[in-house]
Amino acid sequence: MPLAPKAAAPDTCCMFGLEHTDEALGHQYELETRAIRVAVKPAYLDDQSDPDDDRYVWSYTVTIENRSAEPVQLLSRYWNIMDGTGRVQEVRSPGVVGVQPIIAPGESFQYTSGCPLETASGTMSGHYQMRSASGESFEAEIPAFLLESPYERRQIH
Repeated sequence: MPLAPKAAAPDTCCMFGLEHTDEALGHQYELETRAIRVAVKPAYLDDQSDPDDDRYVWSYTVTIENRSAEPVQLLSRYWNIMDGTGRVQEVRSPGVVGVQPIIAPGESFQYTSGCPLETASGTMSGHYQMRSASGESFEAEIPAFLLESPYERRQIH
């Protein structure tokens, strides 16, 4: 089955087009599955957060690099979002930021989205459902990453 770009439903939990510089980004998390490298850089957005109202917002920039020998298409995504109290939100939808990109060998696709939480920290993890040009479907894992704010109270045990 040939790869065909399709529009995807917008993210239900996230914002788009967030602007920031690389210096504002925190640690980069990386994971490679079946020659698809996924790298994520989260960043706390102080100007969009309101700790007095239990609103903490992060952006995350994802780079999906195709290190395989054939084109792949990102069909859908799954996110597992856990806040600082252990509450879990699962998000599933077609594509990312409104597209189902086709990524050629040696190329990459990058997007920035965001996530609000009611706690000062959390984690995100998940996977992308991919399809190769030869028609094989597989999951490309997204590395688990931390959402940390300067408002998180650290405890030493």
